[in-house]
Amino acid sequence: AGLSVAYGKVEAVHHASLRVAEGSIVTVIGPNGAGKTTLLGAIMGLLPSRGTLRYAGALLGAMPAEDRVALGMCLVPERRELFAELSVEDNLLLGAFHRRRIGARAIAADMAQVYTRFARLKERSRQLAGTLSGGERQMLALGRALMAKPRLLLLDEPSLGLAPRMVRETFHIIADLKRTGVSMLLVEQNARAALQVADYG
Repeated sequence: AGLSVAYGKVEAVHHASLRVAEGSIVTVIGPNGAGKTTLLGAIMGLLPSRGTLRYAGALLGAMPAEDRVALGMCLVPERRELFAELSVEDNLLLGAFHRRRIGARAIAADMAQVYTRFARLKERSRQLAGTLSGGERQMLALGRALMAKPRLLLLDEPSLGLAPRMVRETFHIIADLKRTGVSMLLVEQNARAALQVADYG
């Protein structure tokens, strides 16, 4: 509530207040430069902010980003930010890094689930992430996020740079993820696609 973020004297986000109910999709729609990515960065603890942030009833305060990830928050950034020189499979394994104590067998089971959801990633599991198409990169970014077993998924412009068919496929995946109980905060310029899947905009 009342979240504000400033770059020097320029306020990029001014008293933003929103709530993502458990198991829902909330979308924030706006043009380039409106502060959407900044809002997500502040929620994840990547940017300093003023205001109150609560997650599952607890105040986050100045909690570092890695601790927020451990609580079940996960950001899929606008630029996907994959490890281009690593294989698809290694990128997925890195998504589960903070859960490594659960053991290799449990992580392998999670990876099998991701491959069931994204058959194309299974076909390309040994391929370097940097050689994937735009749509495949978005699938890998979503798959890597799912390996973290998130309770709240922050999606920054998942349709960015994708062909219309891939945009439809991506939003179909997002709608499908909701049915698994994952809550989502979706930032988008594509209002039509975002509002079709969101509970609240």
